[in-house]
Amino acid sequence: MEGRRRRATKPGMTAAFHIRRASPADAKILAQLRYEFRVELDPPSEPAHIFRERCAEWMSEQLDRDGRWSCWLAVLGETPVGTLWMQLIEKLPNPNGHRDYHGYISSVYVVPEFRNAGLGSALLQTCISEAEMFGVDALFLWPSARSRPLYARHGFVVREDLLERR
Repeated sequence: MEGRRRRATKPGMTAAFHIRRASPADAKILAQLRYEFRVELDPPSEPAHIFRERCAEWMSEQLDRDGRWSCWLAVLGETPVGTLWMQLIEKLPNPNGHRDYHGYISSVYVVPEFRNAGLGSALLQTCISEAEMFGVDALFLWPSARSRPLYARHGFVVREDLLERR
């Protein structure tokens, strides 16, 4: 699915989009998208330029490392308008056939004016397909109330056996 051109499905939107894997060279735009995503949820506690610099450095390092973090961009025309990150988490070996990794999906974001056009689904499906090829045992994430229907359409369910401590 990665790289294939598709048409956005939002009424009035006719541009083709594609999903591609992000690289360290994308760190600045990824940091900007991360900033936009997070300030929609909570007011920032540091100046935007400081966050973007700090975040871009981290993202560049992670994307240049051992492949534990992957990121995909939804690109409309030539403009990145969405992103999704996945971290592979190695599990302890199992004698019963369980696969060796979990996938943690994070920072799923589509620029507001391009939402509800299929970009989030395309990002998610690209991630799921790659996780399946890699042999990930389970994918997990923390959805917002607004995003729950998207994840449900892609087979995610609420679990009763997970505990969290903050």
